Amino acid sequence: MFKIESIKQIKVTTSAILLCILIGLAPLSAQKTKTSSSAKKISPNLFGLFFEDINYAADGGLYAELIQNRSFEYTPADRKEWHALSFWDYLTPGFSYGSINVETKNPIHENNPHYLVLHAEHVGKEGVGIKNKGFGNMIVKKGQSYNFSMLSANQGSDAVTVKVMLQNPKGHILDWKEVTMHSKDWKKYDLQLRPTANCDSTEVVIMAVTPGTIALDVISLFPANTYKNRQNGLRADLAGLLADMKPAFIRFPGGCLVHGDGIGNMYRWKYTVGPIEQRKAQKNLWGYHQTAGLGYFEYFQFCEDIGAEPLPVLPAAVSCQNSGGTWRTGGNGQQALPLEEMDDYIQEVSDLVEWANGPATSKWGSIRAAAGHPEPFNLKYIGVGNEDKMTPEFEERFAMIYKAVKTKHPEIEIVGSSGPFYEGEDFEKGWEIAKSLDVDVIDEHYYVNPDWFIKNTKRYDSYDRKGSKVYLGEYASWGNKLRNAIAEASFMTGLERNGDIVELTSYAPLFAKKGNTQWRTDMIFFDNSTAILTPNYHVQKMFSANSGDFYLSNIISSNLKDTTLTYSTVTDAETGDLILKFVNTGDVTGNFNVNLSTIKGWQMEATNTVITGDPEAENSFEHPENIKPTSSTFMVKKNFIYEAPASSLSVIRIKVKSKS
Repeated sequence: MFKIESIKQIKVTTSAILLCILIGLAPLSAQKTKTSSSAKKISPNLFGLFFEDINYAADGGLYAELIQNRSFEYTPADRKEWHALSFWDYLTPGFSYGSINVETKNPIHENNPHYLVLHAEHVGKEGVGIKNKGFGNMIVKKGQSYNFSMLSANQGSDAVTVKVMLQNPKGHILDWKEVTMHSKDWKKYDLQLRPTANCDSTEVVIMAVTPGTIALDVISLFPANTYKNRQNGLRADLAGLLADMKPAFIRFPGGCLVHGDGIGNMYRWKYTVGPIEQRKAQKNLWGYHQTAGLGYFEYFQFCEDIGAEPLPVLPAAVSCQNSGGTWRTGGNGQQALPLEEMDDYIQEVSDLVEWANGPATSKWGSIRAAAGHPEPFNLKYIGVGNEDKMTPEFEERFAMIYKAVKTKHPEIEIVGSSGPFYEGEDFEKGWEIAKSLDVDVIDEHYYVNPDWFIKNTKRYDSYDRKGSKVYLGEYASWGNKLRNAIAEASFMTGLERNGDIVELTSYAPLFAKKGNTQWRTDMIFFDNSTAILTPNYHVQKMFSANSGDFYLSNIISSNLKDTTLTYSTVTDAETGDLILKFVNTGDVTGNFNVNLSTIKGWQMEATNTVITGDPEAENSFEHPENIKPTSSTFMVKKNFIYEAPASSLSVIRIKVKSKS
């Protein structure tokens, strides 16, 4: 923290000038003016989001694809009972007959080896074909447009006519189109369907209505109204909830997903860009399948769409230490990429920078441009590693990656890892590695009980300001009750107070699908039609949508002995607003003293947003709004006492008049 004694102490930037206005200084004159106000610059990227494909967060979730196993790439490696035809049914109505087979002889691309061969020998009145019911229950709405596509190659001598239908479980057709397939080469066919009725258990049916043999792959159905109407896009309601939070950044695609279940399962970004039929699907570490349809291009595009910095995380050339289920025995299943492969892997990391930031004429920049984005994405951060066991193998490979990337791209901030816990051997070793290499940012993770958060609001007060910055990449208290969220809010006031050393923070995990949840403490629960916002979501949004650029230390005070009361004050450089946050984790009303005498030009009428209630209450599919914030007008005075309800977070946003 610095104490402003004179305008000479402040570099004349837009934010600094605005701060001067707030605390009553004339920015370009009055150099002898003094004030008792204390302020410090804090990270403008403090509050963001972390997305991991866990709990069916991507396929069947945020990724808007409605067909499951669209490329026939499901295998027992994903889940022991799955196979290439999982979630597909073979149809031979009436007296029709034929056959289906999954083949690999002449695939569209080596990354997408399996495809279906449909042989219609006798089509009868309705044809021979297949159907798919999607991820549990496929929902379509009357009059809305749905974009169907598939790749096909005719393997017979005669053209084959195919009827594509949306139907309900009783066989009533909601809409249909026909297409005739002549091409012997793989060709994409696009159709648009508009159902004539709502249906929450839709089936996609593809019937050959003339005899012949065709190969089919990448059979896809998307709602036309994805988020911002993007092709291969995101589910509009879920993406909109994230946009509403106004996150400063998004970390993706994981988590433990990134370093994978063995080195053969590491998440490789190169396999997730380009046409979807050329992407490489693989087993998801959390026990299902990832198509890579939601890949790096879609992640970066979404970040740009909502004004968030992209923060991709790459493996540190080692797998998860819990590979092979070793978490059950507490063993170390970490596998390391052979050293002779490290040059190629380091080049892969460097290529990501070229793909994101290089000109459209560069090798990897041209792939980005071909996807529809010739302009650079302006990547600033790359994470290397996640919750890794700090073995000699990890240390050696992380150092190789870090030194090479920083040498070639010094403009990129590298985020390192400090293991899965807030203390212990891996944590200490992670910080030791960071200090030895002068790593830009170090990633801390911890999932703990709510009392820990309340007792550790000063955790970062004593961190070395001359060392690596902190990214609190994954944190949550164990639970989604109001008391969990308020404990997290109390801790977050300490994150704002230490926003000079804590550069980035994100709650985790983000999404959990009903009936498909591997990890119970999550921010948003959803099914195929509905999203349930937890109290934790509301608290995170109240902070991220009310973040600031400067922290002011002398505006709010309370009984310092009362650890149930915490607070913070920040200023928003863009709007000029003064933002007061009050947290009461106790079971009685708590009083805060507010002194605005050092702030000039504030408006009396402010907005007060409060979340409070029974600390044991939570939201559910049956009762989705048990706990939610309410906003009201609040009249501000120069000095006032704010009475914070028990178990509450309050955010008072005060407009400040700019000086001419």
